Amino acid sequence: MQTRRQFIRNGTTMAGGILFAGNFRLGPRPLGVQLFTFFNEIDNDVEGTIKSIASIGYTEIESAFSKKGGFYGMKVKEFSALLNRYGLSWKAHHVLGAPFKLPPGAKMPSGPDGKPMVIPPMLNLKENMQQLVDDVSEAGIPYLVCANIPIGSKSEVLDAIEILNNTGKATKKAGMTLAYHNHDAEFKPLEDGMIPYQYFLDHLSTDIKMELDLAWAVKAGVDPVELIRKHPGRFPLWHVKDLDRDGNVLPVGAGSIDFRNIFSHAEIAGLEHCFIEHDMPKDPLVSIQASYRYIRERLSF
Repeated sequence: MQTRRQFIRNGTTMAGGILFAGNFRLGPRPLGVQLFTFFNEIDNDVEGTIKSIASIGYTEIESAFSKKGGFYGMKVKEFSALLNRYGLSWKAHHVLGAPFKLPPGAKMPSGPDGKPMVIPPMLNLKENMQQLVDDVSEAGIPYLVCANIPIGSKSEVLDAIEILNNTGKATKKAGMTLAYHNHDAEFKPLEDGMIPYQYFLDHLSTDIKMELDLAWAVKAGVDPVELIRKHPGRFPLWHVKDLDRDGNVLPVGAGSIDFRNIFSHAEIAGLEHCFIEHDMPKDPLVSIQASYRYIRERLSF
């Protein structure tokens, strides 16, 4: 017969075994925010924005381009220190794959003064790869993410493969991992039948991972669960936002995407970091509050 002390000791050992068996996790996973959600606001009050995000319960950040240049007007270590001050862990940074060009016929949006917005030069992997890798690695960020790259033709896709594979070698050497973030265009066949996203999966180094934007995949008519099942372990990063029936972006849980089914495949995907994103919301703070509440309460994630 076991003594009380033996029972506690054995129970603790068994709980530890359960904790590590099959990647079983106790308690909620960390949730993060992609700061592009605050693109129109964050540069007006960087610290206030970071403080508000942390106050909701988010613990991870993925940064993006800032109209101030650099990392929201700061050097890499300065921005990292700001995040640390509010208990936020910097997990990924978005960069462009090639020089920024406005779509044909598009104009630069106006700023608060009514004049066309003026932004600092945007570094990109094609022209500034090593500088970007060096900057991000200085902060100890685990993931550098290519936010987009031209894929409108077969030659552009082949160029993208070369740029991304070269960057993947540089990030690996620097102790980081490169990931590629999709929109909906990657899933649309080109004139010769090539599907850019599938070509990426087939021809990028396996050291390069994919940041799966669930909503853009759904908008393209792709089932994220089917994609995950076909390529297990390839999707350690997710972007999570919702869509209405017309494809407009909404907070998580306010639209039509079946997140319960998708999130049940997190382990198969190899998910490590889940970033909430809302492209150009009317009120970004209200949006990420609603998304956080839905994921924690309705998905128990």
